[in-house]
Amino acid sequence: MLNTSIRDKLTIKPVTLEYLDQFDELLRYVFQVTSQDIENSGYEKDTELLRSKRPVLQDADVIGWFNKDKLVSQLCIYPCKVNIHNTVFEMAGLTGVGTYPEYANLGLMNDLIKTALKKMRDNQQWISYLFPYSVPYYRKKGWEIFSERLSFMIKDTQLPRYDKQPGFVERLSVDDPEVIDVYNRFSQLNHGALIRSELSWSEYWRWENEDERTAAVYYDVDGKAMGVIFYWIKSDVFYIKDMFYLTQEARKALWNFVHAHYSMVDKVKGRVYRHDPIAFQLFDSKIVESLEPYYMARIVDVAEFLKVYPFVEIPKDPFHFVVSDPIAEWNNGIFSLYLNENNQVVVDNQPRGKAVEVSIQALSSMLMSFRRPQFFYEYEFLKTDKKMVSILDDMIPAQQPYFSDYF
Repeated sequence: MLNTSIRDKLTIKPVTLEYLDQFDELLRYVFQVTSQDIENSGYEKDTELLRSKRPVLQDADVIGWFNKDKLVSQLCIYPCKVNIHNTVFEMAGLTGVGTYPEYANLGLMNDLIKTALKKMRDNQQWISYLFPYSVPYYRKKGWEIFSERLSFMIKDTQLPRYDKQPGFVERLSVDDPEVIDVYNRFSQLNHGALIRSELSWSEYWRWENEDERTAAVYYDVDGKAMGVIFYWIKSDVFYIKDMFYLTQEARKALWNFVHAHYSMVDKVKGRVYRHDPIAFQLFDSKIVESLEPYYMARIVDVAEFLKVYPFVEIPKDPFHFVVSDPIAEWNNGIFSLYLNENNQVVVDNQPRGKAVEVSIQALSSMLMSFRRPQFFYEYEFLKTDKKMVSILDDMIPAQQPYFSDYF
């Protein structure tokens, strides 16, 4: 009864600019961001960080629960674009999720997520990404892991060194147009990657100290920028935030650039956001590596996503997915997939051909190519026969996802 009486006092509505202070206060409370954290990130004072968050409320959909005029629970939907197997999708980035503890266990966030998914659907954002502070919680809401982050530590004596490459490396600021251009070209070629807007770049660097970051750019013999490494040096450690490149020549040249710091550092620490065989590339492969889940994804609208998903091929014989979704009721049911007489993909709700039973979580991760259909079948996330598993494997592109952003 007490919980019911508290909920009766609450209303759900958009979080507009007039609530910027409360938006920031709730974020800082939930994620325990201190003034020291803000200072270490390069902001001179709290008000500077607050101003930097203003575009979030202007460009994103932020919704929250209010007790009269006090914001007590919120989430934020970033409008993004991502490359899914060389097809650009509108993507809803879910972030800024938080509720004050005295309002916990009232179902507020569950209702906010339902509202958010309907808003994503209305905006034709057929897929959503998020960084999970709790994998079990977001898995229960329909998201599933689709990317990993590999952290590594290489001793100075283990650094790779390649033959001299024909181009050259130049150090630039991280927001130099050449740097942005390399990433733009890279994101167009790499499945899963965020196609960064100005807001996306701001979020990418929000918690990195601006005085301790540099971009090293590799140019080929034609003077074309072909690779970038973001790095900084501190306490005899060379830190790599990310390395992205368009050719193996650029990769080798960037590692030669790292090796050039041999006498200045004791070790190199970095992160990789796709399955680059770091250890395999080294003469001494006995390095320290740790692999962890990174981002999660969920299909917002199964029917619409399937219509535009870039399958390698559609089988001659139709089949149907039987999907279960704990939150988005429009995703519960049958989704048949076949080609019509005009060779166009058709999705309907008739049980045509063989059945493939799958949760929204497993379907999302599988179509993002995080793991192959055989994996989901073996671990009983996918119920069908072996022949259908083979057909799915032929249908789904094999390129594994890359995602290095954070929001």
